[in-house]
Amino acid sequence: QVQVVESGGGSVQAGGSLRLSCAASGRTYSISVMGWFRQVPGKERECVATISWSGGMTYYPDSMKGRFTISRDYAKNTGYLQMNSLKPEDTAVYYCAADTGFGHLTSTPSSYNYWGRGTQVTVSS
Repeated sequence: QVQVVESGGGSVQAGGSLRLSCAASGRTYSISVMGWFRQVPGKERECVATISWSGGMTYYPDSMKGRFTISRDYAKNTGYLQMNSLKPEDTAVYYCAADTGFGHLTSTPSSYNYWGRGTQVTVSS
């Protein structure tokens, strides 16, 4: 089992920055990929960024390139999502997810088998 817990959400004005953290515990050695997703009510969960846990390779959907940076501290079992130049449309619940499978950098939520409870990010104009 793997547990992931997000932190760092909050309210920020447009143009501001936030850094989200995702602390992993349990069988962290089994994590192959960590991903950040976001969701607003009535919409599907969308991928923001993914990172291979051991090698640090990253993947961003085209719509997320430029303002978001995913990283991880392997020794601390913690992942991060740095968000800059935030816009009101970035308002969402942000989720951290861990995949203990083959390690493909996938943006498909169903490929991840462990999820956090999410942290709210609110960007005001």
